[in-house]
Amino acid sequence: MLGRRSREWLGPTLSQKLMIYAALLILSLPAALPLVWMVSTSFKSNAQIYGAGGSGPFSWSSIIPQPWMPQNYSEAMHTVPFLTYVQNTLVLCAVNVTFAVGGSAVVAYGFARLKFWGRDVAFFLMISTMALPGQVTMIPVFDLFRSLGWYGTYLPLTVPHLAGSAFFIFLLTQFFRTLPAEMSEAARLDGASDWKIFSQLVLPLSKPALATCALFQFMGTWNDFFGPLLYINDPNKYPLAYGLQQFQSLHGGKWAQLMAASTLFTIPIIVLFFFAQKTFIQGIATTGGKS
Repeated sequence: MLGRRSREWLGPTLSQKLMIYAALLILSLPAALPLVWMVSTSFKSNAQIYGAGGSGPFSWSSIIPQPWMPQNYSEAMHTVPFLTYVQNTLVLCAVNVTFAVGGSAVVAYGFARLKFWGRDVAFFLMISTMALPGQVTMIPVFDLFRSLGWYGTYLPLTVPHLAGSAFFIFLLTQFFRTLPAEMSEAARLDGASDWKIFSQLVLPLSKPALATCALFQFMGTWNDFFGPLLYINDPNKYPLAYGLQQFQSLHGGKWAQLMAASTLFTIPIIVLFFFAQKTFIQGIATTGGKS
């Protein structure tokens, strides 16, 4: 009995860990294989991509580039204004993350800590908008922005985020409700205003949830294709996701260069997730909330 309890306290053995890691590795292969294939293709020559006559049979050995063509990356960056696309995307990401997280935090604090008439109804209506597909409001929203003279600018892609995101508001509201109300009451007795309580007490305690919202918004803006497709008509203002589509339209036969550009597009998201995955998971895990 003592030996069994000791083993339970020590956790899984080395062989059990190896079996778990092997199972996880096998289960991750379907998701990892397209990424591996993209990176592999980015180093290939056109002759190897198309095979003998363009109809060569598939083989696992064909994943390895023969020969290696690292110059595909430099050619991809010079075929289109890649650095301009990156700069435009980073500007949009910085603005949208600031707007979305800041706006959502303010609204969420009102739902979580302030008592006003119709609060629960307003919160329910706000949550209900998450079930509304974007295609339903696409035409009236486009007509609104065009009538405001915003077509062809970044304003339609940034200004709406000032009102926050329904998902982020829900996430932060649930998190704010988990914070002890006694701290806010003590600060209010000391003469602190709601804004001071929010900015100096609630926000510093909410870094995991705020970081999670920031990561979601960054990835959403980085991968956004439909928004620029609707509102941006100047090639010098294209973000990276839409710029890659233009690369395919203008240079559709250069698959190696296209895969190289796609790899460069994917790397920042992968690096960001690996560095921030602990904060990301912590932010999601601590937003169970209470009503």
